Amino acid sequence: MRLSFPQPAFMDDPELRMFADSVGLFLDRNAPPERTARWREAGEVERDFWREAGQAGLLGVSVPAEYGGQGGDFRHDLVVVDQVTRKGVDGFAASLHNVIVTPYIQLHGTEEQKRRWLPSLSNGERVAAIAMSEPGAGSDLQAIRTTALKDGNGYRINGAKTFISNGAIADLIVVVAKTDPSLGAKGVSLLVVEPHEAEGFRRGRKLDKIGNDAQDTSELFFDDVWVPAQNLLGAEEGRGFAQLMAELPRERLLIAITSAIVMEKALETTIAYVRDRKAFGQPLFDFQNTQFTLAGLAAKARVVRSFVNECIDAAVAGTLDGPTSAIAKLQATETEWEVVDACLQLHGGYGYVNDYPIARMFRNSRVSRIYGGSSEIMKLLIARAL
Repeated sequence: MRLSFPQPAFMDDPELRMFADSVGLFLDRNAPPERTARWREAGEVERDFWREAGQAGLLGVSVPAEYGGQGGDFRHDLVVVDQVTRKGVDGFAASLHNVIVTPYIQLHGTEEQKRRWLPSLSNGERVAAIAMSEPGAGSDLQAIRTTALKDGNGYRINGAKTFISNGAIADLIVVVAKTDPSLGAKGVSLLVVEPHEAEGFRRGRKLDKIGNDAQDTSELFFDDVWVPAQNLLGAEEGRGFAQLMAELPRERLLIAITSAIVMEKALETTIAYVRDRKAFGQPLFDFQNTQFTLAGLAAKARVVRSFVNECIDAAVAGTLDGPTSAIAKLQATETEWEVVDACLQLHGGYGYVNDYPIARMFRNSRVSRIYGGSSEIMKLLIARAL
Protein backbone atom coordinates (compact mmCIF):
# COMPACT_ATOMS: atom_id res chain seq x y z
CA MET A 1 0.00 0.00 0.00
CA ARG A 2 1.04 3.64 -0.41
CA LEU A 3 0.84 5.74 2.75
CA SER A 4 -0.32 9.32 2.49
CA PHE A 5 2.47 11.68 3.51
CA PRO A 6 2.31 15.43 2.96
CA GLN A 7 4.08 16.80 -0.09
CA PRO A 8 5.20 20.38 -0.72
CA ALA A 9 2.40 22.41 -2.29
CA PHE A 10 4.52 23.27 -5.30
CA MET A 11 4.83 19.57 -6.17
CA ASP A 12 1.09 19.44 -6.90
CA ASP A 13 1.55 20.08 -10.59
CA PRO A 14 0.16 18.00 -13.50
CA GLU A 15 3.39 18.43 -15.46
CA LEU A 16 5.40 17.03 -12.54
CA ARG A 17 3.05 14.07 -12.22
CA MET A 18 3.51 13.34 -15.92
CA PHE A 19 7.28 13.58 -15.49
CA ALA A 20 7.13 11.21 -12.50
CA ASP A 21 5.18 8.70 -14.58
CA SER A 22 7.77 9.01 -17.36
CA VAL A 23 10.70 8.49 -14.98
CA GLY A 24 8.98 5.55 -13.32
CA LEU A 25 8.23 3.92 -16.68
CA PHE A 26 11.84 4.35 -17.79
CA LEU A 27 13.12 2.72 -14.58
CA ASP A 28 10.65 -0.16 -14.88
CA ARG A 29 11.76 -0.83 -18.44
CA ASN A 30 15.48 -0.16 -18.19
CA ALA A 31 16.28 -1.22 -14.61
CA PRO A 32 14.41 -4.50 -14.06
CA PRO A 33 15.43 -6.63 -11.04
CA GLU A 34 17.69 -8.92 -13.06
CA ARG A 35 19.69 -5.94 -14.37
CA THR A 36 20.03 -4.23 -10.99
CA ALA A 37 21.11 -7.58 -9.52
CA ARG A 38 24.01 -7.59 -12.00
CA TRP A 39 24.97 -4.09 -10.85
CA ARG A 40 25.09 -5.24 -7.23
CA GLU A 41 27.25 -8.18 -8.25
CA ALA A 42 29.61 -5.92 -10.23
CA GLY A 43 29.69 -3.22 -7.58
CA GLU A 44 28.77 -0.48 -10.05
CA VAL A 45 26.10 0.65 -12.49
CA GLU A 46 27.08 0.03 -16.09
CA ARG A 47 27.94 3.11 -18.15
CA ASP A 48 25.36 2.23 -20.79
CA PHE A 49 22.58 2.83 -18.28
CA TRP A 50 23.85 6.35 -17.59
CA ARG A 51 23.70 7.09 -21.32
CA GLU A 52 20.19 5.64 -21.50
CA ALA A 53 19.15 7.81 -18.56
CA GLY A 54 20.64 10.88 -20.22
CA GLN A 55 18.80 10.21 -23.46
CA ALA A 56 15.56 9.71 -21.51
CA GLY A 57 15.93 13.11 -19.85
CA LEU A 58 16.75 11.95 -16.29
CA LEU A 59 20.09 13.79 -16.10
CA GLY A 60 20.69 17.53 -16.02
CA VAL A 61 16.97 18.02 -15.43
CA SER A 62 17.44 21.45 -13.83
CA VAL A 63 20.22 22.55 -16.18
CA PRO A 64 19.04 25.33 -18.55
CA ALA A 65 18.34 24.21 -22.10
CA GLU A 66 21.00 26.60 -23.43
CA TYR A 67 23.60 24.40 -21.72
CA GLY A 68 22.15 21.13 -22.99
CA GLY A 69 19.93 20.39 -19.99
CA GLN A 70 16.22 19.71 -19.65
CA GLY A 71 15.36 23.25 -18.51
CA GLY A 72 13.51 22.15 -15.38
CA ASP A 73 14.03 23.16 -11.78
CA PHE A 74 14.65 21.68 -8.32
CA ARG A 75 11.17 20.11 -8.38
CA HIS A 76 12.18 17.95 -11.34
CA ASP A 77 15.32 16.87 -9.49
CA LEU A 78 13.11 15.80 -6.58
CA VAL A 79 10.94 13.73 -8.92
CA VAL A 80 13.98 11.80 -10.16
CA VAL A 81 15.27 11.26 -6.61
CA ASP A 82 11.84 10.09 -5.47
CA GLN A 83 11.33 7.62 -8.30
CA VAL A 84 14.85 6.16 -8.16
CA THR A 85 14.52 5.63 -4.40
CA ARG A 86 11.00 4.20 -4.47
CA LYS A 87 11.82 1.88 -7.37
CA GLY A 88 14.85 0.59 -5.46
CA VAL A 89 17.29 1.30 -8.29
CA ASP A 90 20.25 1.00 -5.96
CA GLY A 91 23.55 2.40 -7.15
CA PHE A 92 22.19 4.77 -9.78
CA ALA A 93 23.45 7.93 -8.10
CA ALA A 94 21.34 10.37 -10.08
CA SER A 95 20.93 12.45 -6.92
CA LEU A 96 24.71 12.85 -6.60
CA HIS A 97 25.11 13.62 -10.29
CA ASN A 98 22.12 15.98 -10.65
CA VAL A 99 21.73 17.66 -7.28
CA ILE A 100 25.22 17.68 -5.77
CA VAL A 101 27.97 17.77 -8.41
CA THR A 102 26.38 19.35 -11.50
CA PRO A 103 25.32 22.49 -9.54
CA TYR A 104 28.97 23.20 -8.74
CA ILE A 105 29.53 23.67 -12.47
CA GLN A 106 26.21 25.40 -13.09
CA LEU A 107 26.38 27.83 -10.16
CA HIS A 108 30.11 28.43 -9.74
CA GLY A 109 31.64 27.75 -13.13
CA THR A 110 32.59 30.36 -15.68
CA GLU A 111 30.53 30.72 -18.85
CA GLU A 112 33.18 28.75 -20.74
CA GLN A 113 33.13 25.98 -18.12
CA LYS A 114 29.34 25.71 -18.23
CA ARG A 115 29.32 25.37 -22.01
CA ARG A 116 32.22 22.94 -21.88
CA TRP A 117 30.89 20.49 -19.28
CA LEU A 118 27.14 20.83 -18.69
CA PRO A 119 25.95 19.35 -22.02
CA SER A 120 27.86 16.09 -21.52
CA LEU A 121 26.72 15.89 -17.88
CA SER A 122 23.15 16.24 -19.11
CA ASN A 123 23.19 13.65 -21.88
CA GLY A 124 24.93 10.90 -19.92
CA GLU A 125 28.23 11.03 -21.77
CA ARG A 126 29.91 12.07 -18.53
CA VAL A 127 29.27 10.80 -15.00
CA ALA A 128 30.14 13.22 -12.21
CA ALA A 129 31.81 12.77 -8.83
CA ILE A 130 33.16 15.10 -6.17
CA ALA A 131 36.36 14.23 -4.30
CA MET A 132 36.31 15.72 -0.79
CA SER A 133 37.09 13.04 1.80
CA GLU A 134 40.64 11.84 2.36
CA PRO A 135 42.11 8.94 4.34
CA GLY A 136 42.98 11.37 7.16
CA ALA A 137 40.26 13.98 6.65
CA GLY A 138 36.59 13.09 6.46
CA SER A 139 34.17 15.75 7.64
CA ASP A 140 36.99 18.17 8.49
CA LEU A 141 37.43 19.76 5.08
CA GLN A 142 39.96 22.27 6.38
CA ALA A 143 42.29 19.35 7.19
CA ILE A 144 42.64 18.11 3.61
CA ARG A 145 46.19 17.49 2.45
CA THR A 146 45.67 17.26 -1.32
CA THR A 147 47.46 20.14 -3.02
CA ALA A 148 47.06 21.79 -6.42
CA LEU A 149 50.10 24.00 -6.84
CA LYS A 150 50.67 26.39 -9.70
CA ASP A 151 52.75 24.91 -12.50
CA GLY A 152 53.03 26.95 -15.67
CA ASN A 153 49.60 27.61 -17.15
CA GLY A 154 47.95 25.12 -14.83
CA TYR A 155 48.09 23.23 -11.56
CA ARG A 156 49.86 20.08 -10.40
CA ILE A 157 47.61 17.98 -8.13
CA ASN A 158 49.01 15.58 -5.54
CA GLY A 159 47.07 13.66 -2.94
CA ALA A 160 44.63 10.85 -2.23
CA LYS A 161 40.86 10.74 -1.81
CA THR A 162 38.61 8.02 -0.44
CA PHE A 163 34.91 7.17 -0.04
CA ILE A 164 34.26 8.71 -3.48
CA SER A 165 30.84 7.77 -4.84
CA ASN A 166 30.91 7.21 -8.63
CA GLY A 167 34.70 7.18 -8.28
CA ALA A 168 35.16 4.05 -10.39
CA ILE A 169 33.20 5.32 -13.40
CA ALA A 170 33.31 9.12 -13.18
CA ASP A 171 34.45 11.05 -16.26
CA LEU A 172 34.41 14.42 -14.47
CA ILE A 173 35.63 14.82 -10.90
CA VAL A 174 35.46 18.02 -8.88
CA VAL A 175 38.53 17.84 -6.63
CA VAL A 176 38.89 19.75 -3.38
CA ALA A 177 42.53 20.80 -3.00
CA LYS A 178 44.72 23.46 -1.45
CA THR A 179 46.16 25.88 -3.97
CA ASP A 180 47.87 27.73 -1.08
CA PRO A 181 48.40 25.48 1.97
CA SER A 182 49.57 28.45 4.06
CA LEU A 183 46.12 30.11 3.99
CA GLY A 184 44.01 27.36 5.59
CA ALA A 185 40.40 27.48 4.41
CA LYS A 186 41.16 30.55 2.30
CA GLY A 187 43.65 28.51 0.33
CA VAL A 188 41.16 25.82 -0.76
CA SER A 189 40.08 25.66 -4.40
CA LEU A 190 37.99 23.33 -6.55
CA LEU A 191 39.51 21.93 -9.72
CA VAL A 192 37.88 19.75 -12.34
CA VAL A 193 39.79 16.64 -13.36
CA GLU A 194 38.88 14.79 -16.53
CA PRO A 195 40.42 11.33 -15.92
CA HIS A 196 40.88 10.38 -19.58
CA GLU A 197 43.12 13.44 -20.01
CA ALA A 198 44.92 13.26 -16.65
CA GLU A 199 48.28 11.51 -16.67
CA GLY A 200 49.13 10.42 -13.12
CA PHE A 201 45.52 9.91 -12.11
CA ARG A 202 44.59 6.43 -11.01
CA ARG A 203 41.65 4.75 -9.40
CA GLY A 204 42.23 2.57 -6.35
CA ARG A 205 40.00 -0.09 -4.85
CA LYS A 206 36.26 -0.14 -5.06
CA LEU A 207 35.59 -0.32 -1.35
CA ASP A 208 33.79 -3.43 -0.09
CA LYS A 209 30.90 -1.95 1.89
CA ILE A 210 28.18 -3.51 4.04
CA GLY A 211 25.45 -1.87 1.95
CA ASN A 212 24.72 0.05 -1.25
CA ASP A 213 26.27 -2.80 -3.19
CA ALA A 214 25.67 -1.35 -6.67
CA GLN A 215 27.02 2.10 -5.73
CA ASP A 216 30.73 2.16 -6.47
CA THR A 217 32.68 3.90 -3.73
CA SER A 218 36.35 4.21 -4.55
CA GLU A 219 39.79 5.46 -3.71
CA LEU A 220 41.35 8.02 -6.06
CA PHE A 221 45.02 8.92 -6.34
CA PHE A 222 46.59 12.02 -7.88
CA ASP A 223 50.30 11.72 -8.58
CA ASP A 224 51.54 14.95 -10.19
CA VAL A 225 48.30 15.25 -12.17
CA TRP A 226 48.49 18.40 -14.27
CA VAL A 227 45.31 20.26 -15.19
CA PRO A 228 45.08 23.51 -17.16
CA ALA A 229 44.17 26.76 -15.43
CA GLN A 230 40.84 26.64 -17.29
CA ASN A 231 39.88 23.75 -14.96
CA LEU A 232 39.98 25.93 -11.84
CA LEU A 233 36.28 26.17 -10.99
CA GLY A 234 35.19 29.78 -11.22
CA ALA A 235 38.68 30.81 -12.44
CA GLU A 236 39.57 32.25 -9.03
CA GLU A 237 41.85 30.63 -6.44
CA GLY A 238 40.80 30.38 -2.82
CA ARG A 239 37.05 30.25 -3.48
CA GLY A 240 36.71 26.53 -2.89
CA PHE A 241 35.69 26.58 0.76
CA ALA A 242 33.03 29.22 0.12
CA GLN A 243 31.74 27.18 -2.85
CA LEU A 244 31.54 24.08 -0.66
CA MET A 245 29.73 25.90 2.13
CA ALA A 246 27.22 27.26 -0.39
CA GLU A 247 26.35 23.81 -1.71
CA LEU A 248 26.60 21.57 1.38
CA PRO A 249 23.19 22.63 2.79
CA ARG A 250 21.52 21.33 -0.39
CA GLU A 251 23.51 18.09 -0.19
CA ARG A 252 22.42 17.54 3.41
CA LEU A 253 18.82 18.36 2.54
CA LEU A 254 19.01 15.84 -0.29
CA ILE A 255 20.12 13.15 2.15
CA ALA A 256 17.23 14.09 4.46
CA ILE A 257 14.79 13.89 1.55
CA THR A 258 16.08 10.45 0.59
CA SER A 259 15.80 9.29 4.22
CA ALA A 260 12.18 10.45 4.33
CA ILE A 261 11.40 8.48 1.16
CA VAL A 262 13.14 5.37 2.49
CA MET A 263 11.10 5.53 5.70
CA GLU A 264 7.87 5.76 3.74
CA LYS A 265 8.90 2.89 1.49
CA ALA A 266 9.93 0.75 4.49
CA LEU A 267 6.57 1.35 6.15
CA GLU A 268 4.62 0.56 2.98
CA THR A 269 6.62 -2.65 2.49
CA THR A 270 6.17 -3.70 6.10
CA ILE A 271 2.45 -2.96 6.28
CA ALA A 272 1.91 -5.10 3.19
CA TYR A 273 4.00 -7.87 4.77
CA VAL A 274 2.25 -7.94 8.17
CA ARG A 275 -1.18 -7.90 6.53
CA ASP A 276 -0.24 -11.01 4.55
CA ARG A 277 1.90 -12.90 7.06
CA LYS A 278 0.02 -14.95 9.65
CA ALA A 279 0.98 -16.11 13.13
CA PHE A 280 -1.16 -17.99 15.62
CA GLY A 281 -3.97 -18.08 13.08
CA GLN A 282 -4.24 -14.37 12.34
CA PRO A 283 -2.41 -11.71 10.32
CA LEU A 284 0.47 -10.07 12.15
CA PHE A 285 -1.22 -6.73 11.59
CA ASP A 286 -4.10 -7.75 13.87
CA PHE A 287 -1.83 -7.91 16.92
CA GLN A 288 -1.93 -4.74 18.99
CA ASN A 289 1.86 -4.72 19.31
CA THR A 290 2.19 -4.58 15.54
CA GLN A 291 -0.38 -1.82 15.21
CA PHE A 292 1.15 0.30 17.97
CA THR A 293 4.65 -0.14 16.59
CA LEU A 294 3.60 0.87 13.09
CA ALA A 295 1.52 3.77 14.39
CA GLY A 296 4.50 5.18 16.26
CA LEU A 297 6.79 4.74 13.26
CA ALA A 298 4.30 6.35 10.89
CA ALA A 299 3.95 9.32 13.24
CA LYS A 300 7.72 9.84 13.38
CA ALA A 301 8.07 9.50 9.61
CA ARG A 302 5.30 12.02 9.03
CA VAL A 303 6.85 14.57 11.40
CA VAL A 304 10.18 14.24 9.56
CA ARG A 305 8.46 14.60 6.19
CA SER A 306 6.73 17.80 7.32
CA PHE A 307 10.00 19.39 8.42
CA VAL A 308 11.82 18.20 5.30
CA ASN A 309 9.09 19.80 3.19
CA GLU A 310 9.58 23.05 5.10
CA CYS A 311 13.29 22.88 4.28
CA ILE A 312 12.53 22.21 0.61
CA ASP A 313 10.39 25.35 0.54
CA ALA A 314 13.31 27.28 2.06
CA ALA A 315 15.75 25.82 -0.46
CA VAL A 316 13.53 26.85 -3.37
CA ALA A 317 13.24 30.34 -1.88
CA GLY A 318 17.01 30.51 -1.41
CA THR A 319 16.76 30.85 2.37
CA LEU A 320 17.89 27.41 3.56
CA ASP A 321 20.81 27.91 5.96
CA GLY A 322 23.49 25.52 7.19
CA PRO A 323 22.17 24.85 10.72
CA THR A 324 18.64 24.16 9.45
CA SER A 325 19.89 21.71 6.84
CA ALA A 326 21.99 20.07 9.56
CA ILE A 327 18.87 19.64 11.70
CA ALA A 328 17.05 18.09 8.74
CA LYS A 329 19.84 15.63 8.03
CA LEU A 330 20.35 14.71 11.67
CA GLN A 331 16.69 14.12 12.43
CA ALA A 332 15.82 12.41 9.14
CA THR A 333 18.74 9.99 9.08
CA GLU A 334 18.52 9.06 12.75
CA THR A 335 14.78 8.47 12.41
CA GLU A 336 15.30 6.53 9.18
CA TRP A 337 17.59 4.10 10.99
CA GLU A 338 15.07 3.68 13.83
CA VAL A 339 12.16 3.13 11.43
CA VAL A 340 13.92 0.70 9.10
CA ASP A 341 15.33 -1.30 12.02
CA ALA A 342 11.86 -1.64 13.60
CA CYS A 343 10.35 -2.58 10.23
CA LEU A 344 12.93 -5.32 9.82
CA GLN A 345 12.04 -6.61 13.29
CA LEU A 346 8.40 -6.93 12.24
CA HIS A 347 9.53 -9.16 9.37
CA GLY A 348 11.04 -11.61 11.84
CA GLY A 349 13.61 -13.98 10.37
CA TYR A 350 12.65 -13.05 6.83
CA GLY A 351 13.84 -9.51 7.50
CA TYR A 352 17.37 -10.88 7.72
CA VAL A 353 17.16 -12.50 4.30
CA ASN A 354 18.45 -10.46 1.37
CA ASP A 355 15.61 -11.66 -0.85
CA TYR A 356 13.34 -9.30 1.08
CA PRO A 357 13.56 -5.58 0.25
CA ILE A 358 13.66 -4.57 3.92
CA ALA A 359 17.00 -6.34 4.36
CA ARG A 360 18.62 -4.26 1.65
CA MET A 361 17.01 -1.08 3.00
CA PHE A 362 18.47 -1.90 6.41
CA ARG A 363 22.01 -2.30 5.09
CA ASN A 364 21.76 0.75 2.85
CA SER A 365 20.29 2.99 5.55
CA ARG A 366 23.19 2.71 7.94
CA VAL A 367 25.47 5.02 5.98
CA SER A 368 22.95 7.88 5.92
CA ARG A 369 24.09 8.87 9.40
CA ILE A 370 27.69 9.09 8.18
CA TYR A 371 28.04 10.53 4.69
CA GLY A 372 27.45 14.17 3.93
CA GLY A 373 28.72 14.88 7.44
CA SER A 374 28.16 12.43 10.31
CA SER A 375 25.44 12.92 12.91
CA GLU A 376 28.10 14.10 15.34
CA ILE A 377 29.20 16.81 12.90
CA MET A 378 25.57 17.83 12.39
CA LYS A 379 25.19 18.28 16.16
CA LEU A 380 28.33 20.40 16.20
CA LEU A 381 26.97 22.64 13.44
CA ILE A 382 23.64 22.99 15.23
CA ALA A 383 25.34 23.75 18.55
CA ARG A 384 27.41 26.52 16.99
CA ALA A 385 24.21 28.27 15.96
CA LEU A 386 22.58 28.12 19.40
